Amino acid sequence: MKVELLNFTPNCEELVAAAARLCYSADDIEDILKKMEGEKGRKLIEKLLSLGHQSPFEHISFSFGISGVSRALTHQLVRHRIASYSQKSQRYVAEKNFEFITPPSIKQNQEANDIYEKLMEQIGEAYERIVELGVSKEDARYTLPNSCETKIIVTMNARSLFNFFHHRACVRAQWEIRTMANEMLKKVKEVAPSVFKYAGASCDTLGFCPEGTMCCGKAPTLEAIKG
Repeated sequence: MKVELLNFTPNCEELVAAAARLCYSADDIEDILKKMEGEKGRKLIEKLLSLGHQSPFEHISFSFGISGVSRALTHQLVRHRIASYSQKSQRYVAEKNFEFITPPSIKQNQEANDIYEKLMEQIGEAYERIVELGVSKEDARYTLPNSCETKIIVTMNARSLFNFFHHRACVRAQWEIRTMANEMLKKVKEVAPSVFKYAGASCDTLGFCPEGTMCCGKAPTLEAIKG
């Protein structure tokens, strides 16, 4: 898996702070932006996060290049609807000798891994034969597995990323998308540390687990806190 931060809104922290301050100021936008540089802007961001006032964070966005992941992962990823996605198309890109992702639970089991790799080989041969028989790539792809390797560019605003990390950095998220989420979180913290200071799994951001009976035990559930 490879996760790259391709681009992000310049001066993103100042922009968030200025957007919030604008609501309560008669000053020109340029003056507000200048006033929100440095520590003053960071303090306002801290206040916004503590109050749960998240709409100013929608003004900044982050674009990621993600490769070496499975179609199973991207099927989960696109459920996060406030985002933009561009993915390698199986309609137009031939999947001859396709790469595939092997879950650790299969890789660690020799017999299971042998069965899995043999199946991937059989699927690849079936796909190529069907294409050779004149079937279009867009129809031949129906033979391909969820494990098929893919590439995708993803753009989300910061508020959407808060929600994404809330759900996908959680240990209850599947291993692959959890790994990706944590890599994404690490990269945005490098460029916008104040914005993402409290971003992460729900137990880290809320101090309790909202999963109820499905809680992993890392943090107390809301029911346990209420007594």
